[in-house]
Amino acid sequence: MSWDLDRAERHLLSLELFGMRFGLERMRRLLTALGTPQERFGAVHVVGTNGKSSTTRMTAAILQAGGLRVGAYLSPHLVSYAERIRVDGADLDGDAFGAAIERAVAVAAKVDRTLTGGERVTQFELLTAAAFAELARHEVDVAVIEAGLGGRWDATNVLDAPVVVLTNVGLEHTRWLGPTIPDIAREKLAVVRPSATLVLGDENPEVVELARATGAAIVRPSERRQAAALPGYQRTNFAAAAAAAEAYLRRLHGPDARLGEEALAEAVARAQVSGRLQIVAQDPVTLLDGAHNPSGVAALAAALDDAVGARPVVAVVSILDDKDAAAMLAELVPRVRGFVFTASANRRSLSPATLASLASQLGGPASEVEPDPRRALARARALAGADGAVVATGSIYLIADLVSAPGARKVSSL
Repeated sequence: MSWDLDRAERHLLSLELFGMRFGLERMRRLLTALGTPQERFGAVHVVGTNGKSSTTRMTAAILQAGGLRVGAYLSPHLVSYAERIRVDGADLDGDAFGAAIERAVAVAAKVDRTLTGGERVTQFELLTAAAFAELARHEVDVAVIEAGLGGRWDATNVLDAPVVVLTNVGLEHTRWLGPTIPDIAREKLAVVRPSATLVLGDENPEVVELARATGAAIVRPSERRQAAALPGYQRTNFAAAAAAAEAYLRRLHGPDARLGEEALAEAVARAQVSGRLQIVAQDPVTLLDGAHNPSGVAALAAALDDAVGARPVVAVVSILDDKDAAAMLAELVPRVRGFVFTASANRRSLSPATLASLASQLGGPASEVEPDPRRALARARALAGADGAVVATGSIYLIADLVSAPGARKVSSL
């Protein structure tokens, strides 16, 4: 009997024991053993610090509305690993996902036997290879692929994508990607081939200079009027997605190819992304947003006027211990009237008391501590009142805890 979703997820979680290991040789061997599935579909590769998942989903939706059979590969997920592989706008079903992982595991075991020095296929490599094989099996015309960490040594950097999107560059994962914006930009831009079209969403002059050095043709996103109904930063993500989709269609059909008005409008109608400015309740208006670094929280704070208007906001916040929590809270302090600090199920969550202390040092408003995320959200809604607003943010793991049925989600520690 083929693996089901539960068995596949348990196997993937077991691979976390071996952590992250950079390099592309394992991935190349794995894909070769799987029959080089990444060569059987076109690709749009999405890299950047923030906005990758939204831009990936939106690009896929636009290309699908334009008549193509479209796959997508995303990370992380909220509830189930199966969310990471999508075909024509739908997550892979659990049985298909389990079977895809089972096939990849069998091949990875053979690859592991060819490796030396304690090397073995990592969790993300296995997931990525299974995704590529499954997208090829579904005979997608094009797949929109979100990079994991960085770009240069990311498992997705085996693609020869004709179109790449760099959403933006911020200070994150500096331990692996380098301590400065140019360092991080170099790592992300390493996926760009000189023959590619690069959709560049970052306006930092240093990033622009490095982008030009890739030799790629650079396209700058422009806002689309169809996206006016989208809140805040999602309009920016949609602009990048539309530019990427149009660039891909021009590669496919020639320089005169254009996106149809109907395709853009249809994509906007399906552009709600779970956990990104997602309204889940009213009275008070309650939003979930997985912003998890200072630039992401800044974008969220700027979007709140669009999302909730003048309503006073109470924030429910959990942050992992490898994030710049002080800088993240500093973005929220001027915009909220209260905090309820909590901890996601991820073992790397900072203690709520630590977050409360940081907020106090920053001159923040009154705060409370409630370790349980669901009770924290309920408390924030009570504090906000029917005429207020609540936003839960700081970690994608917090959002996952809030949207999952109790006990239904297998908790990752990566």
